[in-house]
Amino acid sequence: MNDLNFNSWTCPLPLRDYPKIVLGHGGGGKLSNELIENLFLPAFSNETLEKLGDAATIDLNGLLQNSSRLAYSTDSFVVNPLFFPGGNIGDLAINGTVNDVAMSGAKPLFLSAGFIIEEGFEMENLGRIVGSMSRAALAANVRIVTGDTKVVERGKGDGVFINTSGIGVIPEGANIAPNLAQVGDVVIVSGEIGLHGIAIMSVREGLEFDAPIESDCAPLNNLVAEMLEVTKEIHVLRDATRGGVASVLNEIAKSSNIGIVLQENKLPVPRIVRSACEMLGLDPLYVANEGKLICILPRKYADELLEKMRLNEFGRKAEIIGEVVTEHAGMVVAKTGIGGTRVVDLQLGEQLPRIC
Repeated sequence: MNDLNFNSWTCPLPLRDYPKIVLGHGGGGKLSNELIENLFLPAFSNETLEKLGDAATIDLNGLLQNSSRLAYSTDSFVVNPLFFPGGNIGDLAINGTVNDVAMSGAKPLFLSAGFIIEEGFEMENLGRIVGSMSRAALAANVRIVTGDTKVVERGKGDGVFINTSGIGVIPEGANIAPNLAQVGDVVIVSGEIGLHGIAIMSVREGLEFDAPIESDCAPLNNLVAEMLEVTKEIHVLRDATRGGVASVLNEIAKSSNIGIVLQENKLPVPRIVRSACEMLGLDPLYVANEGKLICILPRKYADELLEKMRLNEFGRKAEIIGEVVTEHAGMVVAKTGIGGTRVVDLQLGEQLPRIC
C-alpha cells in the first residue's frame, strides 16, 4: 500500500470530510466502520482479517509441521517523534514484534495491531503509518489477522500509540533463552550499533551531522532462520532495543549467572554514532537499536555462523565482540583499547526515553 491519498479512496463522502481523527472514529458507529473498511482492511488485507470477528480464527494444519511449540510476544510503541529518519512508528511496531518473536528462534506468522489515536490526529499521517505497517508486514512475510482502534480526547494521548502482538512457530531442535549462555560461548552482534537512538535524538534536538543518519529498523526473522540453518546450538538471541547492547548483555549475564567480557575495539560503532555520542555525552553501548541482534553460541560454530550472517543484508557487519567467562558472574565488563577494564553496568534509567 502507498501512503494515504484521499483521491484514491473509494469510501463514502463522510470519511473524506474528516481530515483529522474525531472521537466518532473510535465509537463503533459509521465512522469507525468507514475507517476500518477503507483504511485498515485494504492495507492489511487477508482472508482471516476480513472476517472481522472478535478473535482471529487460524487453521494450524501444516503450520506446526514437526514442532509442538509456539512463541508469543506483545509490545507497545510510543516513540517520539512518530516519524524519524529511516522509518516511523508503523515500521517500528511491525519489526519490533517480528524481532521479539524471532529471538526465540521462531518463524513469525501472525500479528495483531491495536491503535490508540488522539482526537485531532491528521488522517494523512495515520495513512502514512498504516501504509508503512503494510509494507513492513509484507517484507517480514507475516499477516496482521486481528486488531482494534480506540480514540481518546484531544490532549489525552500523543498522536498515536500502537500495540502489536505476534505468534510464531519454533522449529524442532531450537532451544534459545536468556538463561542458557554457557562459559566458553562467544558473543556476536549482527551489525553497527546505536543508529536508531541517535536518529531519534537528531530529530528531537534538531541536530545536523556531516552525513545522514537513519534508524536501523528492520525485520530480523530471515536472518535468524539462516543462522539456525548453520546450527541449532545457538544458546541466546536478543534484539538490543531499549538500553542497547549493554542492558541486554547484563540481563543475560544475570539470568545465566555467568560473566561477559567485551572487547571495546571490536564493537562496530559507526563513526557518526561515535561522534554524536561524544557530543551528547552518551555511551554507544547503551543507545537503542531496532535492527540488531545479540547471539551467544559455542565458539566452534562462530566462524561459520559469521560467514552466513554476512551474506544477509541485515548481518553484513556482524562481529564477535566478546566471550562468556566464569569470573564476575552476573556482570559485564569491557576491555578498553589501552588495556584497562571497566564495568558495563545497568543504568538507573534510559539514556533516551520514548525511542520505541
